[in-house]
Amino acid sequence: MPALKVLSALDVARIQWYHFKAIIVAGMGLFTDAYDLFCIAPIMKMIGHIYYHKDSIGTAVLSTSYAIALLGTALGQLIFGYLGDRVGRRRVYGLCLMIMVLSSFGCGFSVCTTRRSCVIASLGFFRFVLGLGIGGDYPLSATIMSEFANKRSRGTFIAAVFSMQGLGILMSSAVTMAVCEAFKNAGKGSLEKMRAAGEETFAPWESDIAWRLILMIGALPAALTFYWRMLMPETARYTALVENNATQAARDMQKVMSESILSQIAEDSSSEPPQPPSSSSYKLFSRRFFSLHGRDLFAASANWFLVDVVFYTSNLLLSQIFTFSNKPPNSTNVYDSAFEVAKVAAIVAACSTIPGYWFTVYFIDRVGRVKIQIMGFFLMAVVYLAAGIPYSWYWSKHEKTNKGFMVLYGLIFFFSNFGPNTTTFIIPAELFPTRFRSTCHGISGAAGKLGAIVGTVGFLWATKHEDEDKEDIFPDVKRVRIAFLILGGVCIAGVLVTYFFTRETMGRSLEENEEDEIGTTVAPGGSSSANELLPRQ
Repeated sequence: MPALKVLSALDVARIQWYHFKAIIVAGMGLFTDAYDLFCIAPIMKMIGHIYYHKDSIGTAVLSTSYAIALLGTALGQLIFGYLGDRVGRRRVYGLCLMIMVLSSFGCGFSVCTTRRSCVIASLGFFRFVLGLGIGGDYPLSATIMSEFANKRSRGTFIAAVFSMQGLGILMSSAVTMAVCEAFKNAGKGSLEKMRAAGEETFAPWESDIAWRLILMIGALPAALTFYWRMLMPETARYTALVENNATQAARDMQKVMSESILSQIAEDSSSEPPQPPSSSSYKLFSRRFFSLHGRDLFAASANWFLVDVVFYTSNLLLSQIFTFSNKPPNSTNVYDSAFEVAKVAAIVAACSTIPGYWFTVYFIDRVGRVKIQIMGFFLMAVVYLAAGIPYSWYWSKHEKTNKGFMVLYGLIFFFSNFGPNTTTFIIPAELFPTRFRSTCHGISGAAGKLGAIVGTVGFLWATKHEDEDKEDIFPDVKRVRIAFLILGGVCIAGVLVTYFFTRETMGRSLEENEEDEIGTTVAPGGSSSANELLPRQ
């Protein structure tokens, strides 16, 4: 059984330089994903100043701008996740990266410089295409890392790949602040003339270049790793189990991993000719598939949907919290407006988001996925309720000083990333058989992005102020309070779904999910052993 020897060798392989190289190459995709998805808030501030002047952008345009990339991401996860199982991870992986690079540049070259409807439409088109590439990167990065990793450190490696999102969010904020400051200093003369003329909104012509430059810079990290991504071999699990070519799988691994056992496998299997791919004992979405994996797919999709409702809504609210706590604003020029939004995002990323990711990296293979996910959902619910119940009182008493509230709010991002935002990315890459792994991860992720759309669009409309025509209008306080309480309820729902439906994958081989045993059951809390799932003691 040469295929089993290859997989066993991977499961027990010591940590090597290639593992860290794979983390960097795969992580740069997630880095770019986060940069492109989360830079839109300050960009929309700039576009509002440049093209809308005294008018408000409007909830319809704003919500569409946020949702279009998320919709593309959801479709990309479905399409490229499926293709990753059909034609191979490596082939599709490079295509996704190329789409991200080209569409990032396309966003910067959005046509028109005067007609706002034309600018918004072209930007929306390129961000939708960008979303397709980002969506494909999610399931492929997770699947590739899970199939390259050893059994003992698999969760740590996948979490390390996903943690690059935090650095991407921080970098998008840093680049936005740097570009705004550079353009502001270079154009001081024009800004002073506009102030002297009594302009209410300061947006010199060169500011139209600034936001485009910010978007195009997001393509550079992905472009720099394209060469190394193309050099990555197909994963041994895909080659051995889907293409039924254990000999080629051993040879591929021999190129990148210094394990003598792989040489022995290659020798043992060299006399055996490659076998054509065999037909699966059951098909995707067949009755047997749902019997074996339906609960897992439901749990992964539902949990990802719930956490993205919370995570993306919380990110959207950041700019509102800052503006609300510093009224009236000291400056209304286009650069200061975007700079302040990016500054708040950078502070939260550095103090809450990134530490949360790395806590997960450290604890994921010590504590387990299910426990961390339940803890994260539960503590997020506690923070939302603690912030939401006295929300009206807090802002009526502390309009100028909100440091305590910002610390409380930062805990949401910490426990989101040291919790379900990371574990929902990891678990689908471990639960499903090799021939369905990328597809099922894509389905789960697409459900998450639908949750993100529900959260962002729903929040914008639910908290919309009646006087929408005013510039820099703040969300209605009572409606935000209700939104906080609803988000707390969403987190509680995540606790329940995780407890009753989610299986623990720590310490289990990926190949255990290849077995066709319908008799296994899932115990509350996700307790399991290597061969069967036992009731929790």
